[in-house]
Amino acid sequence: MNELQRTLIGNGFGAPPSHVLEAVDETMAHRRHPGAPHSIYEEVWHLAFWQQLALEWMGGKDTPYPEHASVGFPASTGEPWDAVRKRFLQRAAELSEIAGDQARLERPVVCQSRAPNPPRTRTVREQIEGEAAHNAYHLGRVVLLRQLFGAWPPPSGGDTW
Repeated sequence: MNELQRTLIGNGFGAPPSHVLEAVDETMAHRRHPGAPHSIYEEVWHLAFWQQLALEWMGGKDTPYPEHASVGFPASTGEPWDAVRKRFLQRAAELSEIAGDQARLERPVVCQSRAPNPPRTRTVREQIEGEAAHNAYHLGRVVLLRQLFGAWPPPSGGDTW
């Protein structure tokens, strides 16, 4: 496993994503904390949304860039938490698999941009590095929420400092 793969699904920047989300039940996932803009559910849904967009762009699909940031967060919470969690982890695994394919990493990817900016081209590696950084940022927010809820570390462990 290379470092990019480790960052996506392993112990690359902190606890693995599966550990960060471990033992989060439906109630905790939807729990709001005063001053926090999103719940754990919304943070993870957001990650799964952007991972899907990245996978579509890497697959050559001309998926438009969201018109507004709110599109990247759920309009409702009708999808069960476990389905959202699994969707995020599955897409992270797909990105990790691509990150392990050295021949594919330098291929160009056309990524849509926020209007009126034109699409930009980056490599598969750059696209996945962006997703890894984005995941780390939002998973850090999930860890903070869990800490505020008194639900950290998870059973499989995680840094407490």
